[in-house]
Amino acid sequence: MLSSRFLRSLLQISYTLLVLGTFCATLLSCIILLSQAVRTAPNRSWDKNFNALIIGASYVALFVASLFFCLKRTLAVRLKLSRFSRTHKTITRGDVPDSVHKFITQEYARACLIAYQSQPTGAFHEGWGKPGGQYEGVRFRSVLLETISKIDLLAHLVIPTHPSLKPHARMIHHFRFILPLLISNEDNLTPLHYYDSIIQLARISHREPTEEEFELGMESADAIIQALNECRLAMLEDSSTQLDLESEES
Repeated sequence: MLSSRFLRSLLQISYTLLVLGTFCATLLSCIILLSQAVRTAPNRSWDKNFNALIIGASYVALFVASLFFCLKRTLAVRLKLSRFSRTHKTITRGDVPDSVHKFITQEYARACLIAYQSQPTGAFHEGWGKPGGQYEGVRFRSVLLETISKIDLLAHLVIPTHPSLKPHARMIHHFRFILPLLISNEDNLTPLHYYDSIIQLARISHREPTEEEFELGMESADAIIQALNECRLAMLEDSSTQLDLESEES
């Protein structure tokens, strides 16, 4: 869309061109009529040429009348604009007639009611937490995929020879070396199996993860992280105990 400044400049240029065009056309017609008055005069001269005098006087009167109306219009517009208040002021009952004030009040109340009724309630976006809920503002897919780097970092701390993470690698394959550290349930499934399923869903599925799937994925990720942290703490305790024994023997 065109900006208001550009439109204002375009209007000013159009008005200036219109005034100049009108002035040039009027001047040209005056010159033509004066030359015709001279050619049709008996003496073919300006001397004692009554027609040329009438034509010149008519154009002078036209110029004066046009200038007068332009000045009058400009002054009238400026006076009306000067009466407008430059500060914001609330319209009261005494500023307008009672019928106008009643109409404005009714329309304002109707607009407020429509705005209030139009407010979204219970809005829900697929793949996001519900407004006002526990996961408000949380995008399930992004948060689930961010847990991969956290688990991979801990896995390298526990197993220094852990393989590097490859794009789109299955979690069950990439984290296969930490499977012995995880507890299996009655179905012989570990949190890594559930985590692998949810990550695959978040990666390749066209639909967004649901809140239940997000909770299952986060619970599985937390269980994996907790197991790795416990293993790392046990490794640190063993290292400190070994150092104490070596110091006592020495």
